[in-house]
Amino acid sequence: MPAFNDPGFQQRQESAARAKASALAQLRAKPPLDETVVAARTATRLAREAAEAEKGLAKRLAREQAVAAKREQALEAAAKQAPAPARVLTEAERKAARDARYAARKSRKSTK
Repeated sequence: MPAFNDPGFQQRQESAARAKASALAQLRAKPPLDETVVAARTATRLAREAAEAEKGLAKRLAREQAVAAKREQALEAAAKQAPAPARVLTEAERKAARDARYAARKSRKSTK
């Protein structure tokens, strides 16, 4: 006598039909949802989502403010270390500088 008897196709089919019928019976026995309960759950969910969104917005704003403050501090530190901006030369001053360079170049060539 075999230790295990494999169920045949017919037995497996009947077992599946019984399981399906049992699941349908459990589903039908479930009471319908009350409209007030559904509305309360929806309101609670929406309130929770709004609170999470507000918390995320506050967190993002705080992060952006920290980054802006850090950037401002870096700019201030760079401004303290940077030399004063160069003075804008007038046309006459530029011409005088150009003439001085030309004269220096001429004097170098004549000494050779």
